[in-house]
Amino acid sequence: MTGNAVTGDTGASDAGTSGTVAGDVAGFAPLGDSALMVSTPLARELLLSCQAAPLSGVLEAVPALNVVTLLFSPLETTATELQDAVQARLAALSPLPVGEGRALHLPVRFGGPDLGWCADFTGQSVDRFVDELCSLPLTVAFLGYTPGFAFLTGLPAHLQMPRLRAPRERVPAGSVALGGPWAGVYPTETPGGWRIVGSTDIKLFDLARADPVWWHPGDGVRFSRD
Repeated sequence: MTGNAVTGDTGASDAGTSGTVAGDVAGFAPLGDSALMVSTPLARELLLSCQAAPLSGVLEAVPALNVVTLLFSPLETTATELQDAVQARLAALSPLPVGEGRALHLPVRFGGPDLGWCADFTGQSVDRFVDELCSLPLTVAFLGYTPGFAFLTGLPAHLQMPRLRAPRERVPAGSVALGGPWAGVYPTETPGGWRIVGSTDIKLFDLARADPVWWHPGDGVRFSRD
């Protein structure tokens, strides 16, 4: 099997939350003296905006589901000043359409050690379970955990698998897995507690490429049988 095939946001706590922005409630929680966690339905839009036009004093924007954590220099700004700037930025943003990113096709060899368990959990045969998984339009919500690891949203409730009680010490690179509301692929061998349903040969992180990461937030993803 050869590669690729380009065809075509944990919520913040209520502690420290304040601010209402243009009809969307945004939560702000300072983390020490050099980080501000922003919880907003416009997290992805805020991230892209900050990447295109960084806010003053911000060193890095770290995305999560409906959350962007802004790491800033306390010598250049404060959490209060940054919160004001974020509120102004959010007021100017509009929700991006779903699926505006690339459409990616990920061939998967189904047959992972947890595939049968997952099918049983849903009350389906393995073939029907795989067919349904391949029919889903998934979306890259954000990247994290390890370089190239994408958290894929779009699993309906009945396909959301409970994580293993005890994580495996080693999950092979390329393993396709399900955990809670997420689907994902392990780019490298790491420990992991998600349920493995298959594997892929696509290299999700390769420093030899101009763009080392295969996918990015906003990209649409579909699995297929390899």
